[in-house]
Amino acid sequence: MDLSHLKVLVTGGGGIGVGAGVCEALDNFGATLIINDITKKKAEEASKKYKHAIPIKADITKVKEVESMFASIKKEVGVINGLVNNAGVGLSKEIHKIKPAEFDKVFNVNVKGAWLVTKYFVKQLLAKKASGNIVNISSVHGFASQPKYTTYASTKSAIEGFTRATAYELGKHNIRCNCIGPGMVHAEQNYDLIKTWAADPQQWVQDFVDNQQVLHHFIEPVDCGNTAAFLLSNLSRSITGQTIYVDAGKTIMLFNRDYIEQ
Repeated sequence: MDLSHLKVLVTGGGGIGVGAGVCEALDNFGATLIINDITKKKAEEASKKYKHAIPIKADITKVKEVESMFASIKKEVGVINGLVNNAGVGLSKEIHKIKPAEFDKVFNVNVKGAWLVTKYFVKQLLAKKASGNIVNISSVHGFASQPKYTTYASTKSAIEGFTRATAYELGKHNIRCNCIGPGMVHAEQNYDLIKTWAADPQQWVQDFVDNQQVLHHFIEPVDCGNTAAFLLSNLSRSITGQTIYVDAGKTIMLFNRDYIEQ
């Protein structure tokens, strides 16, 4: 794929995991990246890794900062034609222990933030009667979930509904909107979290890959990035309003492999 015609804003692109994988893939295919993060340092450090990347700081939950971000983008590169709503936060907590402030934070970033950035992305396209493309990052939790993930799963279900409605509304303007639902994306940093429930996090991850996925390999961040690149490209010109789960087959399993083999 040749994406050299694309100028793509990636929110939360200064971190690790899926956002970094998206930036890596888009850079490989020649796109110009506008990397957003909540701190200037993270955005600048990430931008140094890629051939054509511009860092930009903004808190996507705040209207004034999103407005300012798009004003800066317009001044720097003009109208952009790609957006990846990647920024997000998680919460693993029993439903009766979740505090209102915790609930609000997850929805503010994962849902309100995606809506705000999409709003200003669409406004700059419509002002120039330009076509464009949006990719939202959901999760397998938008399809099925587990205990302690009520708030996070709710936000991801919301993003998938938002994707479908946005695609329908904006199709007449030749603006497409799709969604990616990553499974358990491999990162060394995951082991610290897994230690909170497993004595041997490496073995836990290996057991997950062997028994909880159809395909027995780690999902790498760039796997999600390559899917985003495809959805942003003209190769997917007739695809809109869809969610693709990059999960090594996790969501198609009725029973886990260890249960079947028993």
